[in-house]
Amino acid sequence: MNKIFYLLALLFIPVGSAFSQNVLTAHDAVAIAMENNFDVLLTKKDVIIAKENATYGNAGILPNITANFSQSNSNQNSKQTQSTGEVRELENAKNNSMNYGVSLGWTIFDGFGMFARYEKLNQLKARGDLELKSIILTTVGDVLNMYYTIVLEENLLHTIDSSIVISTDRLKTAENRFQIGKASKLEVLNVQVNLNADQSLRLKKLETIANLKTELNRLMARDLTIDFEVQYEFQFNENLEINALLEQATNQNIELQLIKLDKRLAELEQKDVRSKRLPVVRLNSGYNFSSSESSLGFVSQSNARGLTYGVTASMNIFDGFNQRRSERVAKQMVEKASIQIERSKELINATILKAYQSYVTNISLAKLEERNEKIAKQNLNITLDKYKIGTISAVEFRDAQENYVNAMSRLKEASYQAKLSEIGLKELVGNLDL
Repeated sequence: MNKIFYLLALLFIPVGSAFSQNVLTAHDAVAIAMENNFDVLLTKKDVIIAKENATYGNAGILPNITANFSQSNSNQNSKQTQSTGEVRELENAKNNSMNYGVSLGWTIFDGFGMFARYEKLNQLKARGDLELKSIILTTVGDVLNMYYTIVLEENLLHTIDSSIVISTDRLKTAENRFQIGKASKLEVLNVQVNLNADQSLRLKKLETIANLKTELNRLMARDLTIDFEVQYEFQFNENLEINALLEQATNQNIELQLIKLDKRLAELEQKDVRSKRLPVVRLNSGYNFSSSESSLGFVSQSNARGLTYGVTASMNIFDGFNQRRSERVAKQMVEKASIQIERSKELINATILKAYQSYVTNISLAKLEERNEKIAKQNLNITLDKYKIGTISAVEFRDAQENYVNAMSRLKEASYQAKLSEIGLKELVGNLDL
C-alpha cells in the first residue's frame, strides 16, 4: 500500500521541478501576450493615431499659409481696330504673365468651436488609452483563463495516471490471486477492462491538453507548435471583500470609464454645435508679385508687388432650421449618455455581486473537496488492505478507487473554479494582477 501512495506522490510532483527549462509560468504567458498579441498591437496603433490627431492644427486653431505660383504664355496673330479707325496687326504676338506669392488665412473666432474640437481630440486620445487598457485587461484575462485551464487538465491527467497506477497494482494482485486459486479469470479480465478504460481516458485527456496549448500559443501570438509545461500548483486569494470590490469598480472599471468619457465627448459636441450660432471671423493676408509682357497693347510690360490684407466675417442667418435640429440632437445625446452611465453602474454592480457569490461558493467548495479527498484517500487505503487479504471483492475495490479518483478530480476542479472566480472579479473591477 505504501508503494502505491509513494508512486502517487511522485505523479503529483510538478514536472517543472525536474524540467524547469520548459516551464511556462502565468507571468511569462502574460508577458509574451503583451508583446505579441495582435489585438494589443492593433489597439496600440489606434492610440498612436489618436495622439497624432490631437493637435491645434487639426482643431482649426492655427493659421494656414500657402505659397502660390502661376505662369502663362501665348503666341497669337492679333488684329486690333482702335476708336480712331487705325488698325494694328501683329503676327506671332507674344503675351507672358507670371504671378507668385504667399497668402495667409487665419480663423480667429468661430464661436469657440475650435477649442471644443481641440478638447474633443484630446478626449479621443484618452479614449484610445482606455480602449488599450480594456484590450490588455481582456487579453490578460483570456491568457490566465487558458493557462489555468491547462493546469486543471494537467492535474486531471495526473489523477488519471494515479488511477492507472492503482489499476496496474490491482491487476498484479488479481493475477497472483488467480494463480493460487483465490480468484477467477473473470476477476482478472474485469480488472484489465478497468485498466484499459483508464488508459483510454488518458489518451483523450492528452488530446485536450494539446489543443489547449495550441490555443494558448495563439493568444500569445507565437509558434503554435511550441510545447511547454505549466506550474501545477497555484493559490487563490480567499480575502476579496465585496465592498472594496464595488468601490474599486466605481473608479477603475474600464466600461464605466469609457461611458463617462463618451458623455464628455457628447458635451463637447453640443458645445461645438452651439458655436455655429455665432459669427466666424477670418483674417486674410498675403504678399504677391506679378509680371506681364505684351507685344501688342498700350502697355508692353508691367510689374507689381506688395502686401494684401483684410478681414472677413460670416454668420449663419437661416439654414432651414438645421442648426436648431442639430442642437436638439446634441442635447439628447448628452442626456442619453447620462442614462447609460447609471445603467452601466447598476449592471456592473449586479455582475460583481453575482460573481462574488460564485467566488464565495467556489472557495467553500474547494475547502470541502480538500477534506473529502483526505477521507477518500483513507478509505482507499483501508479497502486496498482488505482486497489483498480477500475480504472484499474487486467491484468494491473499484468503487473505492473511483471514489478516490473522483475526489481528487473534484478538488482540482473546485480549486480551478475558485481561481477563475478570482480572476473574473478582478477583471470586472479593472484591477487584474497576477
